Amino acid sequence: MQPPTMMLTQRERFHRQSLGVLYGKIKQVRSSTPMAAIVADLFELQSRVLMVGAGGIGCELLKNLVLTGFGEIHIVDLDTIDLSNLNRQFLFRYEHIKKSKALVRPNDQKQWPGPVLTAAQVAKESAGRFNPQVKLEAHHANIKDPQFNIDWFSGFNLVFNALDNLDARRHVNKMCLAADVPLIESGTTGFNGQVQVIVKGKSECYDCNTKETPKSFPVCTIRSTPSQPIHCIVWAKSYLFTEIFGTSEDEVPEFDHSQDSENAAEIDNLRKEAQALNQIRQSMGSDDFPRKIFEKVFTDDINRLRSMQDMWKTRQPPTALDFDTVAKSSASSGEVGESVAKRDQVTWTLAENFTVFCDSLRRLSHRLQQAQGSEINGKATAVLSFDKDDDDTLDFVAASANIRSIIFGIPPRSKFDIKQMAGNIIPAIATTNAMTAGLCVMQAFKVLRGDLHKAKNVFLERPGARVINSEPLRPPKPECPACGVMSSRLVIDPSRATLNHLVEDVLQSKLGYREFSINNEVGTLYDPDLDDNVSKKFSELGVKADSFLTIIDGDEENPHVNLSLSISERSLPEDSAPISLSADITVPRKQKIETEPVHQNGSSVHPNGNGAVTPPTAPGKRKRTGSLEEPTIEGQQPIKRGKVHETAGADDVVLVDGPNDGAIVIDD
Repeated sequence: MQPPTMMLTQRERFHRQSLGVLYGKIKQVRSSTPMAAIVADLFELQSRVLMVGAGGIGCELLKNLVLTGFGEIHIVDLDTIDLSNLNRQFLFRYEHIKKSKALVRPNDQKQWPGPVLTAAQVAKESAGRFNPQVKLEAHHANIKDPQFNIDWFSGFNLVFNALDNLDARRHVNKMCLAADVPLIESGTTGFNGQVQVIVKGKSECYDCNTKETPKSFPVCTIRSTPSQPIHCIVWAKSYLFTEIFGTSEDEVPEFDHSQDSENAAEIDNLRKEAQALNQIRQSMGSDDFPRKIFEKVFTDDINRLRSMQDMWKTRQPPTALDFDTVAKSSASSGEVGESVAKRDQVTWTLAENFTVFCDSLRRLSHRLQQAQGSEINGKATAVLSFDKDDDDTLDFVAASANIRSIIFGIPPRSKFDIKQMAGNIIPAIATTNAMTAGLCVMQAFKVLRGDLHKAKNVFLERPGARVINSEPLRPPKPECPACGVMSSRLVIDPSRATLNHLVEDVLQSKLGYREFSINNEVGTLYDPDLDDNVSKKFSELGVKADSFLTIIDGDEENPHVNLSLSISERSLPEDSAPISLSADITVPRKQKIETEPVHQNGSSVHPNGNGAVTPPTAPGKRKRTGSLEEPTIEGQQPIKRGKVHETAGADDVVLVDGPNDGAIVIDD
């Protein structure tokens, strides 16, 4: 009989030798070999991880997790697969490019007889080929959907964020804190990247440092669920314009039709979808060319998006437009496209946008046909490219973006604003994504080993003296609205519980609050001057399962820290209270901030009698002493202050909507 070590597969031997103690903590052993069973018994398996986002960082990260041997990986993603993704999102192939995510298949259809897959499932199937022993689960959904509640997050040992959406990042951060699950946060912007380790009560969370929200907008849902004007602008510029006048991403090879009968209709629709735009391009220059483009992108594609009912459970669906109806409205206004386009400081109406759309489409078609007619044999087919200083291309992008904005209920923008927003693009860098994903796994090892004192926040910087910089984890900030709070779960009977039960029975009687306010994501539900809602049930106030309430103490002298209550709905016995805390808690008081002496030239300058600090008599640099060192978590060395570039970046996409100097970073 062979020794036990010889019974392990080559991959298992490699993982065991390279990971050491971590092997048992991350590997969900699924092999039938005797040695694998022994390893499974020796170690507590701690390998159920969640990865949110399957874009630039997500593809690299999923590959790393699979090859490292993480046993069970769940993937959540609601992105679309575009041609521009393929230069670094290697889990996807050319044939995966479709406008409808729900109709995307894996890369080898001849060998895949299964059902039609979503983009998240494509990532699952592609990554699964690297290591068939890993269990992968794909979720084609928004991470903010109600199904992903606190109990669901609690089932994971580690969460990886690979998102490009600031709002979604904050949501995952909040859910991980509520579920007490470690989070590895990551993001990239061009050549810059960052990895942050977030552990409840041990390190800073994502919201401990203020993010500049007014200038950053996500574009992960440009192709399916836009919610901001910039989403529609990038769609018009980087997708529609290049589809018509550049290189089409729908010129894909023919799909194989030797599928099961249950998939035949879907495959046929997929083939027609791939050929539709190519057929429209062939009619360029004809009188009905604007009609065909309009009906394709503003009628048929919108109706197809509306048919995806799961996508619109928590948001307002778009409204498809009718070409004849809009054309009639435009004709009655008597406006001419070029005259409307000159009014670049005002926001155009739907009829005006339609006029500019048709006029610019004809102008660009004429230019492209002229370029193609004069091209020399043997050279590549002529194409047009967007230029913000080219009135023809800018008019088309502005009108197309505004029409799409109207369809999705988004306020349109003026041509001047669109020029500023669409004029500056910073591409995503594949190497940055790969390095960031590798750093995520390295930090995850330290968290799983329990070596949190060795974990680091890591930054990638191209301009700096060193490409990779790191700093020890910082303790949570007491003033942080996300982690500087007391968390608990509130169990309510939705048929009986009212806001007054929370005010009197829980907050006042049990927790000792006097003056306080109750808030949720919508606004204030209760405060001493607003008691109109106390008799209302939670359902009437829009408070439902897995939502959060924040209790803010109004005591000015010795207030409690903010209390965050996650709502859990349950039918309770009639003879019991309709509301209760899941566990007994004591809400701590806020720490009083004491004024520290200011050190100047090695000496201490204390506040004077009236509380003001005596200013230095002469300008000069202050010496750093031990008392000025940054606090750290237990077991780490003190942090030395230095120039560390903190990137507020995102995986693949960071959109900046500044009036003059804002850069638009797109997934390109």
